[in-house]
Amino acid sequence: MPSHSAETLRLRYVEQAASDLKENRRRQKELFDKLKMLKQEEALLTDILSLTERLNDLTEAPPLPEQPQEEATFTRGRSSGKPATATAGKARRPAATRSAKGFGKAGTQGKQRQPLLGELLTELLAASDKPRLAKELRDELLEKHPDRTPTPQVVRNTLEALVAKGRIRRHRQQRSVVYTRVKSDAQ
Repeated sequence: MPSHSAETLRLRYVEQAASDLKENRRRQKELFDKLKMLKQEEALLTDILSLTERLNDLTEAPPLPEQPQEEATFTRGRSSGKPATATAGKARRPAATRSAKGFGKAGTQGKQRQPLLGELLTELLAASDKPRLAKELRDELLEKHPDRTPTPQVVRNTLEALVAKGRIRRHRQQRSVVYTRVKSDAQ
């Protein structure tokens, strides 16, 4: 009998070793597939990272060639090193439009520039301590500056831009939006 039990024991060990070997190969294949997948993910993430870095480089890139060309139109008559035909690729504005915007004509060089709409709205808000509606600000602007006729939407957009810059604050009162000027520490 001892030889029979030794044989049975040996068969169990052989079966167990075969089973363990089969499980080991299955697990190796599973790990190999997972490793292959992780390498593909790594390559994809590396590509995404390099694309993101390139995109950041593009957003931080120097100004486009168009912008310096516009500067050349402001420096005509001076020796800026740029030819007067720097804007040849663009459509030229009629002379009336150029002079109305302060370009081109010698008579307009002495005039001061008009204040920006944001500056005017900030001044109107500074003059009052109470919150103001966009409609009220527009009405007062039209009254004090009849040459300026912004639409209500332009006034709201300008006010929202000032909110984004932190120069004014937006508040809600019932169903209305009102604006107040941000008081700096220097005031």
